[in-house]
Parts: sequence; C-alpha cells; structure tokens
Amino acid sequence: MSRSIILSKPRGMSLDGSTWRDYLALTKPRLVSLVLLSTAVGFYLAPGETNVFRLLSTLVATLLVASGSMALNQYLEREVDQNMIRTQNRPLPAGKLEPRQALVFGLGLSLAGFLSFILFVNWVSAFFGLLTWASYLFVYTPLKAKTSLSTIVGAIPGALPPVIGWAGASGGVEFHALLLFMIIFFWQMPHFLSIAWMYREDYRRVHQPILSVVDQDGSFVARQMILYMCALMPISLMPTVFGLTGATYFFGSFLLGICFAAVIIFSATNLNVRARYVLRASVMYLGTLLLLMTIDKV
Repeated sequence: MSRSIILSKPRGMSLDGSTWRDYLALTKPRLVSLVLLSTAVGFYLAPGETNVFRLLSTLVATLLVASGSMALNQYLEREVDQNMIRTQNRPLPAGKLEPRQALVFGLGLSLAGFLSFILFVNWVSAFFGLLTWASYLFVYTPLKAKTSLSTIVGAIPGALPPVIGWAGASGGVEFHALLLFMIIFFWQMPHFLSIAWMYREDYRRVHQPILSVVDQDGSFVARQMILYMCALMPISLMPTVFGLTGATYFFGSFLLGICFAAVIIFSATNLNVRARYVLRASVMYLGTLLLLMTIDKV
C-alpha cells in the first residue's frame, strides 16, 4: 500500500474492534512510565522517612493525571496525527475510537487523578499536577503549530513530575526539588531534538515549525544539543554539592555526562544517520542517573 493511500485513510471506521488496548494506547504507557519513575525519585529524595501509603497514593494520582493528559493530547491533535506516518495508527486517526470516547476517557482519568491528589496526598502536589496538566495541554500543544520555541515550553511540564513527587512527600517544595526539575528540563532538550530530527518529514508535512523543520541541514539542531548538554553537565552534579546525594552519585553522574556528551558530539556530525544514537543514549542516561540518585541519597 502506498504512503499516500495510508495518509488518506478515511475517518469513521467501525468501532467493533476497539478494545482496552486502544484506550491503553491513548495513555502513551512508555511516556507515563518515565513520568512515574521521576515522580518516585522526587518523592524518595524528599526529606524524612518514606511513607509507603503516601508514595503509592502519589504515584496513582500521577498515573491518572498523566494518562488523562496523554489521552486529551491525542484528542486535541487527532487531525495532525492523521497526517503523520508516525502517529496515523493511533486509536483516533485509525478510527478505532471516536473522539468523544477519548475526550470522556481523558477527562475522567484527569479528574480522578486530581481528586486522588486532594484526598490522599496534599494540595501542593495537586497544584503541581494541575500545572503540569494545563501547561502540557493548553500551552505546549497549541504552540507546536506556531513556533520552534514550543520544545522549550514543552520541557517545563515534562520536568515537573519530580517536583510533584517531592511535594507529595514533604507537603512543600524546596530548592533541591528545583535541582531535579532543572536536570530533567535540560535532559529533555537533546532527547526531544533527536526525536524531532528523526521524524522531521512528518512535522514538515503537518506544517509544524519545530526546529528540525526550520533548520535545513541540522547544524543548528546539533549545536543546540551540545549547548543543552553543556548546561546539563554542571546541573547534574548539583545534588551532591547541595547535600542531596553523595560522592558515588557525583562521580557516576560526571562519567555519565561525559559518555552522553561524547554520543551527542559524535552524532552531531551526521544527524541523518546518528540521531537515533542520541535518543537511545538519552534514555540510558536518565535511567542510570535516577538510579544513582536513589542509591546514593544522603
């Protein structure tokens, strides 16, 4: 089947084949798993003993809000998704679910999540959960069609989950939580830029002026990756400087940063072939960094 035929797939297909898998796909489980991981680390690193019930309540509430926001994002971007090869098989553009079903599902999950924060965690975590949800759906999502700076804006809700976790554990937000926010914020930039470059033709097709579309040869994208990595390196060491983690984390973070920087510099010379290296290295970097934090908490 030709690409043009795939892209022009008619809407309104039969819903007989819709299953729980289609609803699960609306929540973007892999992205939500990263959200939960960073939330759990933020909770664990907060001062005081870990309250297991509070931790589970925070994670469940975060799961509901994050899943709801992902479903609502697919509802808002269903027309765009229909015209991108990467996303055309999602439940809405593929006709497996109706938009109304996704809307009700997303709103229901979100509301359940906010109520869970309020009833079982605290108001501070509920506030940051709402801030994450609203900025993702009503600031970042519409900006994607207007400016290449949308990636920077989108990194803000993406970096808030550890703050939610910290607030869930302590009932407040301290400077250390801001350090976690900044680490995730700067990490996201090379991560997102690598994905955007890999699928730049899709973004060009739907007329989204993200950086990988504006930058014709990839030179500016490559410089941005290196620039944000240069910012991430010193920021990633700050948890030890400010007494949140120990020496094991400090030296482990330093070595991880060197390796991640080496991959970015190597890939920058030929993003057409090597952008995927940056994506894979970014996932390994963040997972290992968060693991080191939990192992070496002071």
